[in-house]
This record gives sequence, structure tokens and C-alpha cells, in this order.
Amino acid sequence: MTARVLPLSALNGLGPARIKALSQAGITSVHDLLMTLPVRYKDTLNVTPVANLHAGQTVCVQGRIMAPARLARFKGRTLVTAKLSDGTGTVRIQYFNQPWMADQLQQDREVLLYGPVAEYRGSLQLSAPSIERERGLLPVYRPLPGMKSGTVAGLIAQMLDRIDECVTESLPESTRTRRSLCEINYALREVHRPQSYETLAIARRRLTFENLLMFVTAMRLNRDRVTEGIPMDVPGNAVDEYWNALPFPPTGAQRRALSDIASDLRKPVAMSRLVQGDVGCGKTAVALGAILMCVKAGYQAALMAPTEILARQHLESAQETLSAYNIRVGLLVGGLKTAERKQALSAIANDEWQLAIGTHALFSADVRYDRLGLIVTDEQHRFGVRQRRMLEDKASLSPHVLVMSATPIPRSLALVMYGDLDISTIDEMPPGRTPVNTRIVPENKRDGLYRFICGEATAGRQTYIVCPLVDESETLDVPSAQQVYAELSSGPLSSLSVGLTYGSQNPEEKAQTIADFTAGRLQVLVSTTVIEVGVNVPAATIMVIESADRFGLSQLHQLRGRVGRGGGTSWCFLMAAPNERLNALVRTSDGFEIAQEDLRQRGPGDLMGVRQHGQTLPPGMKEGFDIGMITEAADELNLLKAPGSESDYAMVRAEALRRYEQWLSQITMN
Repeated sequence: MTARVLPLSALNGLGPARIKALSQAGITSVHDLLMTLPVRYKDTLNVTPVANLHAGQTVCVQGRIMAPARLARFKGRTLVTAKLSDGTGTVRIQYFNQPWMADQLQQDREVLLYGPVAEYRGSLQLSAPSIERERGLLPVYRPLPGMKSGTVAGLIAQMLDRIDECVTESLPESTRTRRSLCEINYALREVHRPQSYETLAIARRRLTFENLLMFVTAMRLNRDRVTEGIPMDVPGNAVDEYWNALPFPPTGAQRRALSDIASDLRKPVAMSRLVQGDVGCGKTAVALGAILMCVKAGYQAALMAPTEILARQHLESAQETLSAYNIRVGLLVGGLKTAERKQALSAIANDEWQLAIGTHALFSADVRYDRLGLIVTDEQHRFGVRQRRMLEDKASLSPHVLVMSATPIPRSLALVMYGDLDISTIDEMPPGRTPVNTRIVPENKRDGLYRFICGEATAGRQTYIVCPLVDESETLDVPSAQQVYAELSSGPLSSLSVGLTYGSQNPEEKAQTIADFTAGRLQVLVSTTVIEVGVNVPAATIMVIESADRFGLSQLHQLRGRVGRGGGTSWCFLMAAPNERLNALVRTSDGFEIAQEDLRQRGPGDLMGVRQHGQTLPPGMKEGFDIGMITEAADELNLLKAPGSESDYAMVRAEALRRYEQWLSQITMN
């Protein structure tokens, strides 16, 4: 029996039902179970004197129960209370709906308690602290299907003394030496039963680095599975000709990005490239240049956007930019009437449209392309891999793929998120983009804000007011778009023309509202985040975001990007109490700096998982992620792939495939 595949049946207390539940959670061996790391630790090494307690702490205290615990019953609930003294002071202890704790808190019993400190009627108390029986850094695990955290801890504890039977070293000695990493068995023993914070840090560094190295290796392997593509005849001067024909000069970053794309299109390998950049950096101009090259080479292109609003915005931009080249452009979205859809399908199938722009409707089953050579996906983070694959499958040969994202991502995280893509970053802004003044507005300044909006409206300037919800909520105390629209249109802004739009609105009504605002017939637009992308109104100079603290930092920056598109001074007003996130938005307008701050505050979970349909964090990433270690892992992979390191690379490659091949195939299918 190999050490790595010691079966779960080797554990005591695991019947068929639990083994099946663990298998469904991806745990099929004792090795997998040992790689299920603690999510946190209870520190019972360090005891806090009662005299030093403060509300908001989570502490370990040790002392004597002063009197028998009291058990009270009321309205179907129970409350157990007691008092603990440690010689420096006395603190109250309480447990709701845990009546058995009354028997545990015997008078004069010495106890070691761990739990949160809260304030109650001017005094401090411990709220439902656990009674601990050992001192140390005690692991706490995430519950698994049908299994409480404590049960998981017990199963793992069984195997720590037998760890050599179920785990073998997965990193070459050369890597461990270069990166000053401990051996795997030491790391697992310390992460599950740490002797100190110092040994825990050593263990976590080893496991985190290993996870990242294996993941970047798997992503590189996926990228190396070269797909035969369509070599396009793109003249050497195509990039310069395109930029010279436009009425504005490109930034250096735009020119570099399009040159990268032109080089990719010429190759017999399918391009997979991400163009990322801040709101307003000119990604669309780059994409249209790529589309022009594709069409001139005799192929069709498709541009997919996540919303109908953005699709229509791209249609206008494409018609304006590509009309001089007689390129026929059409729109395919879900809201078309039957006759319009039939006509659109025919135009795509017969190459009457050389560029099809649309939403997810572009990969519907009845859509047939004549010679699809290039797919452009905008707002890449809103589409899942499966959706993009469905569109790619519409072509006979693998088409070139260009994805764009206006959510700037730090380079190190991009190595993980887009390890199977080449990346072009547009980190310069075109001249003429004016920075948006950002202010946090307290509730007592709201009336002054409305007066400011009215004054700006008389000068021909327009305002967005964005709300987090469409309808009023019984559970959340935040203003809804419907509520704000009703109050403003009949109250403080009754002298102005006010419109309302939201995601589930009737498509025709939504399109008309956006058209009215774009044309200046509406002075104020109340909306949800449906206007986050795709709305371009140069006269709109004010963005008001209600309950701004409920939005992510990058999303707030994206919303702010809807203003500042004309020549005048623009403003973004954040309606909320000041906090660290909002202060960061006030401090800078640099999208890359904001993305780095967002990552620091929230971690990679949302960026890597929630925003990508059908995709979850890869195995191991949930338990530990170090943004500063990603580049180090990528550099190590390059060293392992260098001549002379073949056996070490083979070791890492085998482990990477064992861990991640199933996950990679899953995200490809999803």
C-alpha cells in the first residue's frame, strides 16, 4: 500500500454514510483529510487576567466559579449565568439555550474558558465560552457534510501519530532548500497541533507555498495544451494603420496591447489573451482593432457582453469606428422579437454580419457562424468558463479568444486567476480623462447634496443615484431604488426630470430610460448597479451611491467610472459612515491601487470564485493564500523547468496533476 492512498476506512468512527459524505466533499483518503487545514486556532496558551478584559476581544481566562450557576427559563428559552474570579477581578458568564452548562459550572470549580468578551448593561461578560481541557493553540476546523467541527478534529488527531503512513514528500529537496521550507510531515504535524506561533508560521508557509506552486504548475500545463488555431494574414503595418486612422492618438499601453494581439493572430495556435485595465483606459479601442484585423483576414468576429446595455454601447462604438471599413455589424440579444431574431440568425450564418455583438444569446443552440475567427469577451469576470467554451464551440477550428476586464487585478493574482492566458495590461489613461472628486457624505448633509444636484442640473449636468436594492427589504435597512425614486421625484428633486431603471425592468422600458438619460431628456437617473458597465453619458458629472458601505471597493470604483467622461469637474458622493474601505476610494483614483487594497482587505475569494460563474477556489486555496508568495511560486516553476531539473520538475508535475487535473476539467466543463 502506498502511503498516499491510505483509505478512510483506516479511521475509527467512520461508517459508510460518513465516508460517502467525505467523498462528495473531495476527501477520499487519509491524506486528503490531513490536507483539510484548520480555519483558525483557539489560543489557550496565553491567559488574560480578568482585570485586562475589553469588549470585542476573544480571550482565554482561568479562574474559579464563585457560586452555583443559575438556570432561568422564559418564553421557551433558557439562560445559564455564573461568575468567575481569578484574583484580579470578576466576570459574568452566560449561555443561551445551553441548559446543560449549569451542571458544568460547579461552585469552586477551576475552569479554563475561551470565548468572546461583550458589554452587558455597563459590565463585561463572557458570551458562551467553551470549557477547555488543555493548553495550547487548539485547531478549529470547518464542518464537513454530516460532521461537526469537533468530529473532524478527532479524525485528524487519530492520524497525526501515523502521518508517515499516509503522506510522502511532494516538493523536491532543491525547492525546499531554495525557499527555506520545512518537510511536509513536520508542516502537517505543526499545522494541526502547533507547538507555538513560530512553528505554526513555518508550517503554514510551507503548505501555502506548495499549494501555490502546484496550482501555477497545473495552470501552466493547461496552457501548454496547445490548440490548433487559425493563422490570419495580418500585415506588419496593420497596427500603425489602425491607430493612424483614429481621431485620437493611442497611449503606449494601447499600442503594445494591440501589437501583442496582432502577433497572436498570425500564429497557427489559438490566441488566449486577457486585456485588463482601468475604467476608461481604452480597452474597447484595442478590441475593435483586433476585430478589424480578423475581418480583413476574411473571418467573422463575435463580441460578447454580460448585459444588453453594454452590448448596445459596443454596437454604437463598433459602428462609429468600423463604418469607414464597410464592416457590417449586427446585434443579437435575448429581447429581440421573433422576426428580428430570425433575421439576425440568418445574417450571422450567411456572413452578412462580419461582426456579431450580443449577450449570452450569441452561444444559443440555434446560432450558426460562417467563419468565426475571433471571440471577444468583455467584462470577463462576469462570464464562466463554460459560457465562453460554448461560444468557442461554434467554430470549426479553435477561434482566437480575447477577454477584457475592467476590474484591474494585481499582477501576482493575475498569475493565478489567468494562468492559462497571456496578459496585456493597459496601465495608462488617455489624455482628457478628468479625475473624479470623491467624498463621503454623512446623512446630515443629504439636503445640501440635493441642492447641489439641482444647481448642477441648471447648468446641464446630469446625476446617477445608485441603490443596492430594487425593492424595499424587510430585513435590510437600506434604501431601495423604487423607494428613492418615489421620494425624490415627488420631493427634493421634483423640479427635475427623474428616471428609474433596474435589471429586471422590462427590456424596452429599460432601453428607453437609458436612451432618455443619454439624450439629456432625464436629468437624474435612479438605478441599481445595472448601469455599472456600458453606460456612457459625458454630461453625467455626479454619481451618488446609497449605502456605499454595502458595495465592494472595486465595484464602487467601477460605478465611479460612469462619471468623469466629459470635460467638466465630476463628483462621486458615497452615502455612508466613513470606514477604511471608503477612505481608500477617496484617497486614490488608481484602479490598480484600489484592486490591491480590495484584495488586501477581502482576500482572493470573491475575485477568484464568486464573480466567476461555476468556478470555485481550487483545492487548498481556501485554507491559505499569500499574495506575496504567488510570484515566488511562479519563479520557482521557471527554475524547475530549466535544463538539468527534469526529475524535480517531473515530481512537481505529477503532484500538480494529481491535485488539480479534476478541478481544471471541472472549470472547463462548467
